[in-house]
Amino acid sequence: MRRVLFIGYFDLNGKTAIVTGGNRGLGGAMSYGLAEAGADIAIVQRSKEETEVVQKIRDLGRQCEVFSFDLSQTGNLPELVDQISERFGKIDILINNAGVQRRSPAVEFSEEDWDFVIEVNQKSVFRLCQLVGKKMIDQGSGKIINLASLLSFQGGYTVPAYAAAKGAVAQFTKSLANEWASKNVNVNAIAPGYMATEMNTALMDDESRSHQILERIPAGRWGKPEDMAGAAVFLASNASDYIHGEIITVDGGWMGR
Repeated sequence: MRRVLFIGYFDLNGKTAIVTGGNRGLGGAMSYGLAEAGADIAIVQRSKEETEVVQKIRDLGRQCEVFSFDLSQTGNLPELVDQISERFGKIDILINNAGVQRRSPAVEFSEEDWDFVIEVNQKSVFRLCQLVGKKMIDQGSGKIINLASLLSFQGGYTVPAYAAAKGAVAQFTKSLANEWASKNVNVNAIAPGYMATEMNTALMDDESRSHQILERIPAGRWGKPEDMAGAAVFLASNASDYIHGEIITVDGGWMGR
């Protein structure tokens, strides 16, 4: 009896989740983790491609639909949110996972790259939180999970726009939590550490830098996308009902050193 009750805290059956960039990498792992817990998934990505993740979710017996959308075009987000809401009937969970990266020394960083990174990594998060959050407030419940970063706490190197955006995401998460906690809408964030994903290919291929990073990680390895799933399910479920405005690091102990 106690085991059934405990599992029930993490039960997402009957829930609908939006996961941006949810077709591969960290987003794919979180999408699949939510589906394993019972949620239906609306994946927002630039292409219409249905990856292996989509099929694996459907094989679980969950609904999974891909919505093609360019998150740098934030002016069109209201139509996207309405389309997903109409298709699934409601939105219970939002994971703002999609992100882009541009690397260059600060003195050479172009305004075009700055605007692109801020639009996708910061402004689209604000607008999706705003649009989906209103629906959650109206329905009396919801879980929003933003993707922060170690650079929400640290400065990074040759990634000024990314660091600025992720710092903003962390503070914005706390700001929304202050406003919406009393409305039964939880807003929290996950800050992944150094993950073995496409975005970090350049770092992993740099033997010297990769060695320096691994020396700093107490767990002694790069993170895997699957390492994100547990935190996502926790923050999306009833198990986190009294948690608001937290930035949970999934970093192999990096921030603890």
